[in-house]
Amino acid sequence: MFAGVRQFNHWVDVQMAPPDKILGLSELYVKDPNPKKVNLGVGAYRDEEGKPWILPSVKEAERKLVVEGLEKDKEYVPILGSGPYNSAVQKFIFGHDEFGKKLIAEKRIVSAQTISGTGSLRVIAELLNKFYSVKKCYMSAPTWPNHLNVFRDAGVEPAAYPYYDLDTNSLDIENLLATLNKAEKGALILLHSSCHNPTGLDATSEQWDQILEVITKRELFPIVDMAYQGFATGDPIKDLGIVIHKMTKMHYENPEKLPSFALCQSFAKNMGLYGERTGSVFLVHESPEFISKITSQLKALVRPMYSSPPCHGSKIVEVILNDEKLYKSWLGDVAKITNRLNEVRSGLYDNLDHSLRNWDHLKRQKGMFSYTGLSKDEMLKLRSDFSIYGTDDGRFSLAGISNRNVKYVAEAVNAVVKK
Repeated sequence: MFAGVRQFNHWVDVQMAPPDKILGLSELYVKDPNPKKVNLGVGAYRDEEGKPWILPSVKEAERKLVVEGLEKDKEYVPILGSGPYNSAVQKFIFGHDEFGKKLIAEKRIVSAQTISGTGSLRVIAELLNKFYSVKKCYMSAPTWPNHLNVFRDAGVEPAAYPYYDLDTNSLDIENLLATLNKAEKGALILLHSSCHNPTGLDATSEQWDQILEVITKRELFPIVDMAYQGFATGDPIKDLGIVIHKMTKMHYENPEKLPSFALCQSFAKNMGLYGERTGSVFLVHESPEFISKITSQLKALVRPMYSSPPCHGSKIVEVILNDEKLYKSWLGDVAKITNRLNEVRSGLYDNLDHSLRNWDHLKRQKGMFSYTGLSKDEMLKLRSDFSIYGTDDGRFSLAGISNRNVKYVAEAVNAVVKK
């Protein structure tokens, strides 16, 4: 031993952890010297110049916070977040239909500010592991890889339900329903509200009705992940209509069929508040007394975990949601993002060689991602021969494509498919 080095070592079997599949791609992209390189891995919006975009509405909200003195201090917020923030977001999510308004009025929703979408998922997973009898959660195959990590590390066993049919590039609705029909009664089920990650393929309204019918039949507990609200239709409120309004209506009219459900929400994407880590978790239940108990347990859970959430992002959200003019400006910003993503999707589709492969599924997908149908070998070929970095499962983050490189990306895809 070297002089001065302590000989006591109680660390046990520490190995190198595997790199994050998506963030690892970004590291490879940064090191690549090819001037034509394209990053299609990370799920963060980029403008036409390939740069991060601070929404004009967010800039104006921050100006108001500073210049008009709306941000008076940097004190800790309460354990479950800012009261004005929770009230504003609850109204924003549930205040657009009669059933949601009734749930708010009857105090049947617990709302808590969290550390963005990942934080809300972890909080609800920890809560359910502690107080819910069934410790298994069904997730779509495929799903966002971190879903598996979040629930597994919280003590909840992940299980899979079929979602995407690679042979037809469509929703595998028959096998999805068949699997859920065999699920343990009372099991948890994780749903994507819109712009499914990674496929970009959402269930239709009729298919959602079928899914919810099986959920109520098997008494499953739905957890809805809403990370891309607004990117499906260009309107955050319209995006609520497919699943959130359906579930709210079902719960209010037939609480015996759907006694409760949870919603995990994030402003990372639709307000561009990635680094501010601003989101919410909601739990809806028929009993206000039960909601009071859950609220107390959420406080007890969060306090030793991270004590309280960040304050700056929540203040930005408060300003935007409570200022009519700024709110309309933000809706315009979301529409602009969605329009660009739709233009990129159309541009990629138009430049692909349709004699080599059927690409019609690209037009059916929505949001930031496209599940191309490319194989792992084809994705590796894109990476090695063309410096185009997408995930091995064939997912493209469309935000990395622009008018400047869309032909290059399409021609590269044509080349690897042709081989």
